[in-house]
Amino acid sequence: MLWFNSLLLITAAFAANDVVCSPAQVPLQVKSLKPKQLHGRFLHITDMHPDPYYRPQTSQSRACHRKKPKNKRKESKYYGTPYSKCDSPFRLTNHTLDFLKENWANEIDFVIWTGDNARHDNDRKLPRTPSEIFELNRAVASEMQKVFSSRGIPVVPSLGNNDVWPHNILSPGPNSITNEFASIWGAFIPFPYLQVFQRGAYYTVEVIPDEVAVVSLNTMYFYDSNKVVAGCPFKEPNDPGNLQIDWLEVQLEEYRSRGMQVWISGHVPPSPGNYFPECYVRYVELALRFQDTILGHLYGHMNVDHFFFLESGDLNIYPKADSEVRKDEAPTPANEGGLYKTLMKEFSALPKSPKMTDYAVVNVAPAVVPNPYLPAFRIFSYNITNSRGDYRLATSKRKHGHPRGDKGNKTVHCKTEEYQDTWRCHLDQPWFSDPDSPSRSNKQWSPLGYAQYYIPELGKANETHPPNFELEYLTYQVESLHPRDTEQEFVYPVPVRHLPQDLREPGLKKSKYCPYRMEDLTIPSWIRLARQLTKEKRRKLRKKFRRYMFVGGEEE
Repeated sequence: MLWFNSLLLITAAFAANDVVCSPAQVPLQVKSLKPKQLHGRFLHITDMHPDPYYRPQTSQSRACHRKKPKNKRKESKYYGTPYSKCDSPFRLTNHTLDFLKENWANEIDFVIWTGDNARHDNDRKLPRTPSEIFELNRAVASEMQKVFSSRGIPVVPSLGNNDVWPHNILSPGPNSITNEFASIWGAFIPFPYLQVFQRGAYYTVEVIPDEVAVVSLNTMYFYDSNKVVAGCPFKEPNDPGNLQIDWLEVQLEEYRSRGMQVWISGHVPPSPGNYFPECYVRYVELALRFQDTILGHLYGHMNVDHFFFLESGDLNIYPKADSEVRKDEAPTPANEGGLYKTLMKEFSALPKSPKMTDYAVVNVAPAVVPNPYLPAFRIFSYNITNSRGDYRLATSKRKHGHPRGDKGNKTVHCKTEEYQDTWRCHLDQPWFSDPDSPSRSNKQWSPLGYAQYYIPELGKANETHPPNFELEYLTYQVESLHPRDTEQEFVYPVPVRHLPQDLREPGLKKSKYCPYRMEDLTIPSWIRLARQLTKEKRRKLRKKFRRYMFVGGEEE
């Protein structure tokens, strides 16, 4: 009876908000997804967490589901409750997708959508069910299809840790969850990858055919909270994490041979605090080996706006146990001092003249759900104006960077029982790195920057005054917002009408919206920003970075 009542409530809630179930879905062929005209922009959206039980004016301590609190400040809000533990009402998720439909759907080339489209399991009186999770995902997928896919815009979703039941747990596929999502996302997954998806819930899409692909990884097989997988051990080749990394390696080799560029996307970001140690090592090695092919790494899950680096030092062997050495270096809020202090420590350890081959950058986007901060999404821009050029695909053997602590001798340690059957002792492929590749220097397909939008007055919105998405900040230099060649609008990184009034006129030298002043989003630019954030004289910049991380709130 509980399952039946839950399903009725979900269906009724979506119907009340003009959301319909997904129609019969026919897999789209990759070639049919090419936009008529490239705009040089894409959307990254993550962690919507719609909640069919959300009710305004109920208690935050009861997940905003029931009972009016004595203290009005602890009462849930009409469009969502910022800085709380409550999930998103359908009003908020629908408002977000409506805003994107009206303002951005005709301005972007593809969508990277990194998971968690069901509510958290945070109410013991209303436990989640598989049917509820699937129904929520199906309804959101239907809306994404109507807003974007219907316009020929590729949508690349990823599986989140709250999109599975039980929470955080996904056994090796094929299973009922991978089969169900193969149906739910049938309109997004290219037909040739359906069988692979049913096995492991990962796939790839050529969002710009023969030029740019997006790989959607199933991070549940890397996530150390998933206790039904082994975590990529060297001696278990059929572990689902190892199978996925093997598959990813083949995809990257194929795309590299075709001269293509690739975005890597998924839900849980790769860090020592999130991934099984052996999965993390394999991921880092691939990220650095294919630095000339991978444009960047985009993730969600953390609900915190930040970036961090994957480093060659992560592949070293240390005399002390890895967990002991790396624990205080992992970019995860579980560390003492919190995520912000951990990142500042990481950034301050960067050398003055770092070897660019030793780094890859992971970008983690804030969430739509106002749990625990404010709703947000990102619009990235990328270079479509430069000629492609024939940058060479060079090879270079691995050169270890600056390990923290005392690096051990692999020749010695890999003969010991402790290390001989670990991936660190068996990853010896040559690395592909080129300073002229799009991840390292600005050329065609290089990421240029992003504009982040949020709802600062969410708690004040009501039936008569809906919330407004506003520009929070830009990574760009102010001058780049008004390029000289304006014969076609798509050369603008952000359409002028989407800018605040004081940014719409050319000639500005600085703006509060552009604190980072990044030339682009290549690896050297991210390293430059990280180093600036740790300089004593850049306190104001550091203060802004922290405010953006938690969207004006306090670190959880």
